[in-house]
Order: sequence, then structure tokens, then C-alpha cells
Amino acid sequence: MNSDRIKRGMSRAPARAMLRGAGLPLAAIERPLVAVVNTWAEVTPCNVHLRKLAESAKAGIIEAGGTPIEFNTIVVSDGIAMGTPGMRASLVSRETIADSIELVVEGHSLDGVLVLAGCDKTLPAAAMALARLDVPGLVVYGGSIRPGRFKGRDVTVQDVFEAVGAKAAGKLEESELRELEEAACPGAGACGGQFTANTMAMALSLLGLSAMTVNDVPAVDARKADAVRTAGQCVMKLVKERTRPRAILTRAAFENAIAGVAATGGSTNAVLHLLAIAHEAGVSLSLGDFDAIARRTPWLADLKPGGRFMAPDLEAAGGTRLVASRLLEAGLLQEASTVTGETLFELARAAQATPGEEVVRPLDKPLNATGGLAVLCGSLAPEGCIVKLSGHERVRHRGPVRVFDHEQEAFDAIGRGAIRPGDVMVLRFEGPVGGPGMPEMLAVTAALVGAGLGDSVALVTDGRFSGATHGLVVGHVSPEAALGGPLARVRDDDMIVIDVEERRIDVEASLDDRAPTPLPTSKRAPRGVLAKYARLVSSASTGAVTTFESTTRNP
Repeated sequence: MNSDRIKRGMSRAPARAMLRGAGLPLAAIERPLVAVVNTWAEVTPCNVHLRKLAESAKAGIIEAGGTPIEFNTIVVSDGIAMGTPGMRASLVSRETIADSIELVVEGHSLDGVLVLAGCDKTLPAAAMALARLDVPGLVVYGGSIRPGRFKGRDVTVQDVFEAVGAKAAGKLEESELRELEEAACPGAGACGGQFTANTMAMALSLLGLSAMTVNDVPAVDARKADAVRTAGQCVMKLVKERTRPRAILTRAAFENAIAGVAATGGSTNAVLHLLAIAHEAGVSLSLGDFDAIARRTPWLADLKPGGRFMAPDLEAAGGTRLVASRLLEAGLLQEASTVTGETLFELARAAQATPGEEVVRPLDKPLNATGGLAVLCGSLAPEGCIVKLSGHERVRHRGPVRVFDHEQEAFDAIGRGAIRPGDVMVLRFEGPVGGPGMPEMLAVTAALVGAGLGDSVALVTDGRFSGATHGLVVGHVSPEAALGGPLARVRDDDMIVIDVEERRIDVEASLDDRAPTPLPTSKRAPRGVLAKYARLVSSASTGAVTTFESTTRNP
């Protein structure tokens, strides 16, 4: 056992004394020591219930012959930080979470790892840490929130963001906004559409790093505690059989995960996160792989933000296994191992569609012939960028640029009616270095939808988008403006052409003759974690990772 290094022999008496002081009798010390990493926090409904779920996980570990060692790591709530300077901390937190898990597990020579994660960055960070450590382990998703009810329809926090835009445009009364605010988040759990948390929970299930039947169960469902208890028993099986994450995280597994994201119209953040997990696992993966897989994968799941249903609806319809079953039927799934010991094909073949379900379409009636994202390149994005598709938006747009170097300025411009149909809003200096931290732009995209401009305005940024975003939006533009990328040379009234079918994004101007606009002084982080991140982080096109292989930058 790894933990023998801290507990075997007379020389380790001081370590055993410390463990005894933490409440562990000798019999417990002698069993495998398994980390239960808890991302519990009171700041967000996504994670607020994880303290109780940790008790179930620990019970399962004890029943299977292990000793749980629980510790916490951090969380930053995207939904709360969105549209504020705090949003710069979100993607940075992914690295801090992964680093902290690595340090505690490595520092104490623990034998296994179970990570309880509830939201956008905790899920990929958990997978990154497991890939880095290569210690037997798995990730358990805390589960989706139940939908709220407003005027007879199901709602999520996405509706609240869009309602803010509608209020700013004079299309909604303040009293209605307050009523919606009170209804949208009825309890614990991560945001309910196929936003980033649910997208990554599905991706980790298809990667084989999570038990999909555990991840699918909503946060407050009565079945959740028992499901998490089973996961605790499962991690002990991995420890005893010495099954390591990198044996599961194969190239085929990543292709399966990408197919799941494409088939469900998942968050474009999955591109960043899967690239980062693959980097930690030593698996070659590129933006081109995402585009190739999305091109051949039909969009099958009618989920928000562009569709009708939410994650609990998907679970009731047949869950991730049903999505996997459709992909297997289409020949788009590859056989792979999972942490439960079952193969992915076995899980897919065990799927049972609920009679009459409308969430996951049959193969002959897809929502769209191709998946929910595309990778574009061109004079504006030589290293690539990501466009999120919904199956019914424009696939070509040509319009004049409206440049913004600060998100608040862009939001204010929408509110005062300065953005017109046909415009291309450019939000720059929002990338990993320029943000710093690559903040999400949901406040702006939701304001466009609320103002009635979602179907007529395009938005281009080197930042990123929330999984709740929809409309013609292009993010992750690389190289970013802060590093002198083409976006830094764009000016008002330049014409930008977005052609999704041709996978192109170009500006009709000679950018080589222009000096790049420098990074605004207000965007520079003089000290602290954001300054350190800006110096270490790689391009969004490679996952915005900060490990030593990244190119050191000095913006």
C-alpha cells in the first residue's frame, strides 16, 4: 500500500501517533487509507449538500474494508461570480483544486481517492488530479438541482440571467424578475440544464472515471445517499485491484466523452476541460479531434439551454446509459473500461428508455445531423476557436464589429440600445492571460437574448461562455488578444465573417499593418494568484493548463 510509507515500522511511530490523535485506532490505520475529497461549501447550491453525502461515501469505504480520510478543497461559484471581477477566479480555481488534491494525497501517501464534486470546475479538477496522481480513484457528482417553477413552466438560473437582460431592455417588470429569482433555484444541486456541471458529469461517466448511474441521480433525490455509498464500495474495489486512472483514461475514452458532449449539446467548457484532463493523463488530444467527432455525431438530446428538458428529465428518461446506447447503435462508441468494472458497452446495452420519453431522440430523428459544437479557424483565430451550436441558429454571419475591452462596457451597450441587429460584438482581453482567468460571458449573452438580439447579433471573444449560453457565440479565440493575437488588431466597423459550415472566422481587414492594442492596465494583475496564473497559463487551444510544460508568459 502507498500508505505503508507513513505507517509501517518503528520509524513511523510519530506518524501513527498523529493519526491516533486524529481519532483513528490502530486497526483503522492498518487498513487502506482512502481520501474522501469534499468540495462542500455553503456558497453555492451545487455543493451545499456534499457534507451529508460524504458520510455515505465514508460508510461505503468502511464497509468494503478501508479507512476514509476526509478533507476539503475550494469552490468558486460561476453563477454567483458571473459578470463581476470575481469571475476571473473561476477557471483559476480548477488548477488550485487539482493542485490541492494532488498535494494532500501525495503528501500523506494515501491509497485511493474518492472526490465528491458538485459544480463546473470541481469536476474537471478532480479528474485532472486523479490523472496526475494515477492513484486508484473515482469522481462522484453531487447531482443536478431540481427545476424551479415560474408561471407554469420549469426554469433554471439561465432564465434569471436572461430576465435581467429583458428587464434592462424594458421588456420585463421588476416584480416579475423578483418572482423568477425566488423560484429558479429551489434547493441543492448544480444548475439543471446541460450546462457545464451536467456536461462534465456525463463526460466523466463516458470517460469511465465516474459511475454513470451514481452521477445521474439528482442531488436531493432519496436514492442519492445509497448511490454514493455504493461509490465508496467501488473505490475500495479499485484499490484492491490496483486499477489506476490512466488505465481507464485512454484515447478511446476521450473520444467517447467528446461524442457524448456533441450528442447532448453540452457546454463548450468541456473542450477546455477534456483537453486539460488529457494533458494530465498523457493522451494526445487537439481541437481538431473535437470538430471531427462533432461532425459525425448527431445531436440527440433535447436539453437546455437550447432545448426543452433538464438533467433530471434525462435521468428519468433513461440517463447517460440511454445516450450511450444511442451512440453505440450509431457506431460512435468505442469499447472502454470504467471504474465500476463494467465495460462501457455493457452499460450502454443495459439502458432502458422510459416509454414515451422525448428527451433523447432516436437516430432517425435527431435534433441536428451534427453535434452541438464546431471548431473554426481563420485570420481571426489562427490557433482555433469554439462555436456553440443549437441546431437552429444562423450558420453564417457577416457584420460590422463593435469592440469592447471590458465586459461591463459590453453589457451597458446592450442595455442602452447601442447594439443593432447584424452587429458582431467583440469582447477581447478576456482570455486566460488577458482576463486574467478567462471569465465566462453569460451576463452579456443573456442580456442579448433578453433584449431580443440573440438571433441577430454574433458575439466573438477570447474568453469563454457558460454552459447556459445560446445564440451565435464564438469563444476561446486563440491566440488571445493579450498575447498580440489578431483580436487585438480589430477595430470598430471592420467586417467579420463567421461561416460555420466552412469552419472559418475571418476579418475583412489587413491586420498586419496595425499595431495591436495593448492589454489595458486595469486588466493586469500585479500580485497574487491571478498574476501567477497569467504568467504560467497555456493557450485556451491547449486547455489553459498551468503545469510545467506550459509556456511561461509575461504579459
